[in-house]
Formats: sequence, structure tokens, C-alpha cells
Amino acid sequence: MKNGKIVLFLSVLIIVLAAVAAGYGLFSGGGTGKHMFTSVRGEQVELDGHGVYQYDSVSMAAQARGQDAVTLFVGIPLLAVSAALSLRGSFRGRLLLIGTLGYFLYTYMSYSFLSYNALFLIYVALMSLTLYAFILTMISFDYSRISGHFGPGLPVKVIGAYLLFIAFAVAMLWLGKIAGSLTSGAPPQGLEHYSTLVIQAMDLGILVPGSVLAGVMLIRRKSFGYLLASVVIVKAMTLLTSISAMLAAMIWAGVYVSPVEMILFPAFNIGMICCMVVILKNVRREEESP
Repeated sequence: MKNGKIVLFLSVLIIVLAAVAAGYGLFSGGGTGKHMFTSVRGEQVELDGHGVYQYDSVSMAAQARGQDAVTLFVGIPLLAVSAALSLRGSFRGRLLLIGTLGYFLYTYMSYSFLSYNALFLIYVALMSLTLYAFILTMISFDYSRISGHFGPGLPVKVIGAYLLFIAFAVAMLWLGKIAGSLTSGAPPQGLEHYSTLVIQAMDLGILVPGSVLAGVMLIRRKSFGYLLASVVIVKAMTLLTSISAMLAAMIWAGVYVSPVEMILFPAFNIGMICCMVVILKNVRREEESP
């Protein structure tokens, strides 16, 4: 793999810093306990008041701890395994690596933009490290040969259509929450005491268009579509696992969760896992080396 040693070095740094950030996020103590806070928009928001997320809302803190758990017990092991496989020349390993780096980039970009706490500089460092590791991994692929790594049995139309469906569903879910507030002038659901909707902005601005582009290019059997679809699917798979954990943590913390979200996100995740399994099974063995 081109730039393999550099990517491995960056991956090791990511693993160490992510372990610190996620571990501290999960197990840090202290704070004054839950208490109410009036936002600048006049809304009553219950703050978590515990650990590193003490100044976040109960809802956001529960989501962050759920994501930290997935990062610690799923994301970090997956990054370690995929980086090692990639360094050995495994094409499957590189597919997993680029998608996992996408997950870390999305995660710590959102943390950097959403919450300021004692881990802020670590969040920024992780965002930077994953961004450049992601770029270096992306340019390691020979785009003219990517489609040749996959067997003819790969159901590109089914996977592409599923990516388009996911893009549409996520867009409708978030737009449904936002549209009403834009017309009424009232704060949208989930804004709480924050200044903007970071997650929704990233999903609508990055994830949804990326899924549409990947789906269309894969259906048309464009070489880059195979890679982009793999990136989106691995990233979405890890991200949806985090969201499922977040929803469970929110319910545990007594935060209301929409039944639609509770059903849709885990269901979407199962679909993404199936897509990833199918893609990896259809990688040609003789094409394992770059």
C-alpha cells in the first residue's frame, strides 16, 4: 500500500488518542449533577452535570457516551485490524480502513464543532489525524483498477439502490424536524442550548450527498463508485452502530426517543452490515495485492 507506513503511524496515534478520549468520556466523574438551564432562546434544558460532558444536555451526553462506547469497543479494534491488513497488502483491509477512518473523521469532527470541554484539543487532533490518514488512504488506490477487484456477482443495483434509499430516508428524517422550525421561527427539536444542528448539518451536507453519489456511480458500474460505496457503507455501518448505542443510552437516561428513530436506525444498520458482507465476499482473492 502506498504511504502504508505513514497511514499506520497515523492510525496508531488515532487509536491511542481515541482510547483516551472515549475512555475518559465514559468513565470520568465529578460535577454537580443534573440541573436545569435556560437557553438564550428561553427553553428549559436539563444539563447532564456529570463528568466531561457535564455542560452538555442529558440527551447529548447520553449520545456522546453511547458513541464513546462504540468507538472504544468497535471502532478502535476495527481500525487496528484494518490498518494491519492494509499494510500487508489486503484490498479488503484497505476498504475497511478507509471506511473506519471515515467514521473517526465524522465522529471527532462533530465532537470538535459541538462541545467544548477538557478533551477539546484531543478532539481537534483526532479530527486532523483522521483527515490526513483518510486522504493518504484514498490516494493509495489505483482508480482505474478498482472495479477489477470485485467479482461479477456483486449486486451493484441492489446495493446502489439501498444507498439511495438510505440517503432519502435520512434527508426526510432531518428535514422533517427542521422545516417546521424554519416556518414557525421556533427552535427545532434537539437544538436545546446549542447554537446550531451540527449532526444534521453534517448528515445533510456530507453523508446524504455522498450516499447518493455512491449509489448512482455504483449502479452505473463506475470504478470510483465501487470505492465510494465501500467507504460510505463501512462509515455508515459504524456510525449507525453508534447511533443505535446512543438511542439505547438516551432511553436509559430517561430521554424521549422517537419510536421511528428507534426502529429505523437499527434496521438501517442491519442493511448496511449485509451490504458490507456482500461487498467483502465479492472481492477477488487474486486481486488482494495492490
